[in-house]
This record gives sequence, C-alpha cells and structure tokens, in this order.
Amino acid sequence: MKLRNWQRECITQALEHFESRSHFFCQATPGAGKTTMATELAAKLYEDGKVDFVLCFSPSVSVSNGFHTALSKRFDRRFDGRVGAIGGTYTYQSMAFLNDEFWQILDHHKVLVIFDEIHHCSGRSEEDSNSWGEKILQHVKNKATYTLALSGTPWRSDNTAIVLSKETPPIECDYQYSLLNAVQDNVCRKPKVVLIDNEKLILSTSKIKSKHFTSISNLLNEPSVNYSLILNDPKAVLYLLKMGCAKLGTIREVNRDAGGLIVASSVSHAEMILKVLTQELGQSAVLVSYKIPDAHQIIDSFRRSGIQWIVSVGMISEGTDIPRLQVCCHLSNIKTELYFRQVLGRILRVSNASNQEAWLYTFAEHKLTEYAKQIEKDIPDSYLLVNSGRNDVNHKLGEAKPTAQIFLKNELLGNESSLTFGQSVDVNADKTHDSEFFNIDLLGNYREEIISAFESPFSSSS
Repeated sequence: MKLRNWQRECITQALEHFESRSHFFCQATPGAGKTTMATELAAKLYEDGKVDFVLCFSPSVSVSNGFHTALSKRFDRRFDGRVGAIGGTYTYQSMAFLNDEFWQILDHHKVLVIFDEIHHCSGRSEEDSNSWGEKILQHVKNKATYTLALSGTPWRSDNTAIVLSKETPPIECDYQYSLLNAVQDNVCRKPKVVLIDNEKLILSTSKIKSKHFTSISNLLNEPSVNYSLILNDPKAVLYLLKMGCAKLGTIREVNRDAGGLIVASSVSHAEMILKVLTQELGQSAVLVSYKIPDAHQIIDSFRRSGIQWIVSVGMISEGTDIPRLQVCCHLSNIKTELYFRQVLGRILRVSNASNQEAWLYTFAEHKLTEYAKQIEKDIPDSYLLVNSGRNDVNHKLGEAKPTAQIFLKNELLGNESSLTFGQSVDVNADKTHDSEFFNIDLLGNYREEIISAFESPFSSSS
C-alpha cells in the first residue's frame, strides 16, 4: 500500500516513541487517512513481533466497520475477536458489555489498542471520567503494550481532560497533521463556507410591538428567540437548500456521482427536509437516523450510489468516509465548534474526481460565523504542543493569524429577493404560565458571506 508522506512520517515517529513510551497521541485532520496510518502501524508492530493482538475502539458502528475492513484486508486475518482471530474492532458503547474474560487478553498477550476519536473518552482518574474513559483507565492504561490515540478534533466541548492525554489545556499531541498541512499536500479539499443572512427581519410578539433587525445574528440576540425558529421555517430552509442544490448541480456537471449531506436537527426536521428535496426541488435523497434499524446499510448503499443527497440525524458527523460528498447543508441546532468541524470534515476527503470543491451552507448565526472564520486553526483558542520533527507545526496555534478570505455577495435565487416568511411559535410550550407567541418576517434581500480558507486575498470569489 502506498502511504502518504505524513502517514509514513507519523508511523516512523510512533515506532521511535514506542521504544521508550507506551502511549502515542496523533491528531490528524478529518479526511487525512488516520485509519490507513493506524492499520499500517499495527501491521509493522505485528511484523516486528512487538504485538500479537490488536484491539480497536471507535465511536460508531460505521467507523468500527471501516477499521474492521481495513485491518482484515491488511493482515489477511480475521478481526472478529473470536478464537483464531488476531484482533477485534468494537464501539465505545460496547465496552459496557465486555466482561473480565475479554479484558484478560491484555494480561496474556502483547496488545496494541487503537482508540479512534479519543476525545469521546474523558478523565484523569476513575472519579472524574465518563463511562468510556473509566473503562480505559480500569482495563487498558496500565496493561496494554501500546496504545494509539487518534483524533481529528482533539478537544472536548465540556473542557474536561481527554483520557490518556498529558495535559488540557494545552492539548499535547505526539504528532499533528493539520488541515493546513493536508490542503497544502492536496490530501484534503479547500473548504468554502457560505453563511446565509437577511438584511431586514421583523419580530412581532404577543407582548411587545414589532422590532426590526438587520441580520439573523442580531435577531437571535433577543432573549426569547431561538435558532430553531430559523431552522424550522420552511421558506428559510427552502432558500438554503436551493443554494446547496444549485452548487451540487454545478459540481455534478463534472463529477457525475458527487453527493451532498444535510445535517438535520431532529427526525421530524429531517423528514421535512427530505420532502422539500424530493417533492419541491426534484432531487434524489435518502434519510438516515438513529431510529432507522438499517441506517448503516443505507449509508453504505449511498456511498456507492449516484443519489444526490443523504439527510442525516446524528449519523454522519464524524468518522464516516464518503469521498463523493462535496456539499453540506448544516441545519443542526448543535452549535459547538467541535460538531461544526466534524460536519465540515465529511466533505474534505479528496477523491479521484476532476472537481475537488467543498462547500458548506448554513445560516449566519454568530457562533457558526465565528467557527467558519477559524477553520484554519485545527485547535482553536488553544495552545497546541506538538512533539514532532515537523518545523511547520511546532508552534503555538493560538498565535496564528487567520488568513481566510471573506467575500460578500448578493447572490439571489430567481425572483426571491424579497421573500416573506413567518410562523407563530409558542416559545414556552412546556411551561404552565402564559405562553408568548411571535412571528418573524424576513423581508429583505438575502445575502451570502463566503468564507474561503487557505486562499490568496487576490483569488476570485466565484
């Protein structure tokens, strides 16, 4: 197997690291090829006789299946954890059902344990850890011959420590392969984020007179106004989806199988979006959610198909490899930077297609706007310590100056420059006291702010 330069470099450093230490932490941007690197490192350790068993834990069935396929193919051996196998792949959720007999593997074998997206597991001690971190501290930390921790986004939204990590903050990695590195090496696509806004919004409530706002962000500063109001407005969603469909259509003129991802906020929200896509916009689409028993089969089928869109509720935010995805509509009410980057990562993996554009569409909510302008920093607002020989990553990322270029456009669709939409919403539906109802009308022109990372200030905004 031909490895990328960063993969070979990381493997070399890990092998040197393992001469004196047992825990190695690698941060590599989503889409860079962490699974391949980990598989080759495991094979090298096995061939050198340093391990005789490999365990892998990851946050989802889809990711676990990906590791199972990669390891089984590379070793040409079974990785089902049963008698005769030389390893097994599991989800973090399955840790709760693994008995003491299973964990005795680490007492009787030389074991490499791979933890993908290790940031899901927290804790310095069993007392302050989450359930997955506790299992790692109990059964793995002091018993595994080696551990390999992987993450594309190595921090936690709750600011707690990642299990097996050295410090937080700062987050200390033994090797880092940033998004900037990946873009420069043509390993990942250059992302563009389109923030959709409106220049004239009117809020009318049952308790106050009408108020005017010049942006979505200003509107959302109102105490009683929730972002979900925008996400669930059919006409607002229609406008954003039209833009996403137009971009995907342009890309598919070159890449016939290019696909798009829509991240919805709930199952009912996803069903509404699916209806708009198929009935109003004439798109082919499938829906996956945690409520669908065969969701992973649907994802696998979509990966190999020419269907235009996949609408997801909590299924394709992290680790899922679908290289043909090039457009994403972020319509989730989860507004953490960690989640934003995970979603963006789904469209960054380079494929063999001629067109390698990557576009993410969302509304200009102030947090999402901030995150979009910081995508060139792999670990935002933190000082990253990298024990690496790479001269270009041994610095404090918190001191880096963002170079993303911002282009403002009045990019209207058809004759919809003055769309009006609104709804009556009960913002206190779960409370017993008097409810407040309000309407929101978006009466102004739509405008789009395009944030194009890693590009020259003299490049075109088209």
